[in-house]
Amino acid sequence: MASADDTDERIVPLLPLRGLLVFPAMVLHLDVGRERSVRALDRAMVEDHTLLLATQRDSQEDEPDADGIFSIGTLARIKQMIKLPNGTIRVLVEGIKRAEILSFENTDDLFRVQVREMDEETVRTPEIDALVRALSQQFEQYLKISKKHSPEIHAAVADLEDPGRMADAIAANLSLKIRDKQSILEATDVKVRIELLLQILSDEREILELEKKIGQRVRKQMERTQKEYYLREQMKAIQKELGEKEGRTGEVEELRDQLAALQLPEAVLERVEKELDRLERIPPSSAEGSVVRTYVDWLLGIPWTNETPSDIDIRHAQKVLDEDHYGLEKVKERIIEYLAVKKLVEVHRGPILCLVGPPGVGKTSLAKSVARALGRKFVRISLGGVRDEAEIRGHRRTYIGALPGRLIQGMKTASVKNPVFLLDEIDKMASDFRGDPASAMLEVLDPEQNSTFSDHYIELPYDLSDVMFITTANGVHGIPQPLLDRMETIYVSGYTEVEKLRIAMDYLLPKQRKAHGLTKDRLAVSEETMMKLIREYTREAGVRNLERQIAALCRKATKIIVSGDKKRVVVSVKTLPTYLGPARFRYGMAETQDQIGVATGLAWTEAGGDTLAIEVSVVEGKGKLTITGQLGDVMKESAQAALSYVRPTAQEWSRMG
Repeated sequence: MASADDTDERIVPLLPLRGLLVFPAMVLHLDVGRERSVRALDRAMVEDHTLLLATQRDSQEDEPDADGIFSIGTLARIKQMIKLPNGTIRVLVEGIKRAEILSFENTDDLFRVQVREMDEETVRTPEIDALVRALSQQFEQYLKISKKHSPEIHAAVADLEDPGRMADAIAANLSLKIRDKQSILEATDVKVRIELLLQILSDEREILELEKKIGQRVRKQMERTQKEYYLREQMKAIQKELGEKEGRTGEVEELRDQLAALQLPEAVLERVEKELDRLERIPPSSAEGSVVRTYVDWLLGIPWTNETPSDIDIRHAQKVLDEDHYGLEKVKERIIEYLAVKKLVEVHRGPILCLVGPPGVGKTSLAKSVARALGRKFVRISLGGVRDEAEIRGHRRTYIGALPGRLIQGMKTASVKNPVFLLDEIDKMASDFRGDPASAMLEVLDPEQNSTFSDHYIELPYDLSDVMFITTANGVHGIPQPLLDRMETIYVSGYTEVEKLRIAMDYLLPKQRKAHGLTKDRLAVSEETMMKLIREYTREAGVRNLERQIAALCRKATKIIVSGDKKRVVVSVKTLPTYLGPARFRYGMAETQDQIGVATGLAWTEAGGDTLAIEVSVVEGKGKLTITGQLGDVMKESAQAALSYVRPTAQEWSRMG
């Protein structure tokens, strides 16, 4: 062991090392290129060929200071120095002993340091001998596993008598990090040095054994993969010779290529691979193969991850709605509010919109306008007359001709996972012995459940939470209450005459002119004529029949122009019956003259409404009340009460008259 009294202090040049550490008794070549390091070599050659080799803490630093160099290094002697053509110097050094830096003399041209030599005296004890033996065995086993060093290294190390030199020699031949080697260099106590080296060797052996196991596992996997590839190639060659290339193997290869080009969720990927392996084993003559092939086609055709980038622009959406529809201000306002919330909240699971109104008021076209405003795909399915639950949830794959439900079919048609999905005529669904489709729709239209929608055919949960569902209905009485509770109802009422006039002049007439090859110059219809057409030829809440009448008018005009009778057709109030025949409805005839005993009433249904002129006829009666029709007890009592009130009043009036 070395004590402070046995050490010698001296001043020597310093050569900082980058990514390298030199142990005592170690001989190696160094390439020196930095100017200060070259000056240090020159100074050492002038003095006694001795200098200190100390390692930098950061190997990337070109000009290290005192804090950037480890305080313990190795005194070394320069044995040979050669100048290379590229300007660097190659020097052969031999480590002498450990030394501790006491102070730095940092000049502009080189580093000089005051060092204290650290002598070592090892007392051989049974414990030291046991540690040396264990160290030799550990190093031998390390060399066998590593295969990066020559086996002769162990023999050379084992011949060393000094335990400290043996530990230094072993550490010099290990591929360790600089900090680990530095910790061994700083261990002046030989026992501590050997124990530290034993721990490092034990850790390195474990790492090498793990690397060996991993390498063997990878090699086996590669061998198995290569074997499968070889067998598959042989199978392909045999099938090609037999003319079966276009059979089942060709199908599976095509499907595997499609699978490789898609990004599918892990569960879907495993299911497809499992079905493909199964399809590959099914004989070509088996009917089950077509069932599996159809199932795989559906799994690959459904959009699991593809989506349309949707950037909601409120002004653009308002512009699109105004371009496509006249009026309906409350409906448009509610849709814009819905889109505004969707823009601020990215994962907004808002209500399902249900547009309720009579036929022909533009419910379906409103949904199309929303899709156009969002820049999304539009899908529509009609639920009118749907009675089978399988239409929504799909059929079990055990049935022949089984298919997914209409929801999944619509998603495949859209080819993206976030379309605008219109469920038309949701109030027309019915139920019978095959199930209740309205109950199946509960999961579809529930924002809390449709992220894991289950289709009986697909048998995998499908995420419908990104779909914007819009439903339409003529009335709410046909929608089951639990289903209605999951939707927000927006009533789209019928149009007034003024609104119909503007719709006809601004939307329907230009549309039909274009459809029949006409222009403004060839067919002219005034607003007075269009108002007469609305009042006397149509009676509806919407504008569907109005569009039919305008189309009929355009056909008549096209016939006249094509036959050469006229080049331009002008339809006036007087000539309108010439083209469309006599008026079908009487408008305002009862209101042309004031009449006594006529009251104004209002009739309204979900298909529209109208005002009624109700005439009152006064006849002499017998004082009896006759109630007809299927009136309940409450209505009958009300009629009797009204009669009891009217009778004395009528008698009083008769006496006064």
